Amino acid sequence: MNNLCDRKLRVAVVGAAGYIGGELLRLLISHPGVEVAAATSRGLRGRPIDGVHPNLRGLTKLAFCAEDQLDHYDALFLATPHRETMRRMPHFVALADTVIDLSGDFRLSDPQVYEDYYGVPHESPDLIGTFVPGLAELHRERLRTASRISVPGCMATAGILALVPLAEAGLIQGALTVDAKTGSSGAGAKAGPENLHAERSGALRVFAPTRHRHEAEIAQATGLPVSMTATGVEAVRGVQLLCKAALMPGADEKAIRAAYRARYGDEPFIRVVAHRRGLHRFPDAKILSGSNFCDVGFALERGASHVTVISALDNLVKGGAGNAVQCLNVRYGMPEALGLEFSGLHPN
Repeated sequence: MNNLCDRKLRVAVVGAAGYIGGELLRLLISHPGVEVAAATSRGLRGRPIDGVHPNLRGLTKLAFCAEDQLDHYDALFLATPHRETMRRMPHFVALADTVIDLSGDFRLSDPQVYEDYYGVPHESPDLIGTFVPGLAELHRERLRTASRISVPGCMATAGILALVPLAEAGLIQGALTVDAKTGSSGAGAKAGPENLHAERSGALRVFAPTRHRHEAEIAQATGLPVSMTATGVEAVRGVQLLCKAALMPGADEKAIRAAYRARYGDEPFIRVVAHRRGLHRFPDAKILSGSNFCDVGFALERGASHVTVISALDNLVKGGAGNAVQCLNVRYGMPEALGLEFSGLHPN
């Protein structure tokens, strides 16, 4: 099944009580190539994990443990906080052959850019260059031998997958404008009063009018200046991005479709959704709930001088835990879609 012969990979999840941690457990517990050996929580040691993640009832007898109970694993998943993970990374890398980090601390290649967007100096800058970006669609060959993997942010994943094919093909120019909308689960399980139902319900709240940290990730991947706005909407799961860019002279619909086809024609989790009619003619995060798909579409403005690119995904799956499991599959030579076959629900 993998390059460890026929035995299952022994894995652990650090920070398993949050939404991303719970989603990692959901995917890994049912993964035929994996044994979940440990799941940590600072305040819930000894408690069954299905007391926090009730969707896992009857699927596992695993209980939360403390980090000092960890030993050594084939792979260690980190669902740990930004700004904190970098301090603890030297400890984590000693615990596993492969570390898959879902925090933001090793996504950016320039420590100064990290400080600009996260507001603190990076505490392990010497480790930054040792991490491979956790997007199989763009870095598959590097992931096959990676010992340290940094999974991009949810909105960054949607933006990067939408825009990189056009940037690589030389079809767009100038600054990119990104309008991102996200559901409440993106704020995490310990979010503050702004995510109470009384405050969130019915709201369309701009929480990052400028300089959201995922802006830097998209700029790094595309090589183009990015101006991003992030808005919270009344949904639990899901991210949808509207990205506007100026087209190079001569670029047209045919060239755009060709760029996506060349980059994503054989990809298992990327679908180009740009139809001329129908209710679902552009990407919609609602129908992707629970799935590892990222849907990408586009529309040309009159005169074809600009393009609006639309992308959508489930922020907890393709925008987080599913992406991490996809990287695990690539790293250990398993079928890339193993454990990620869920198609999403419609209606839901």
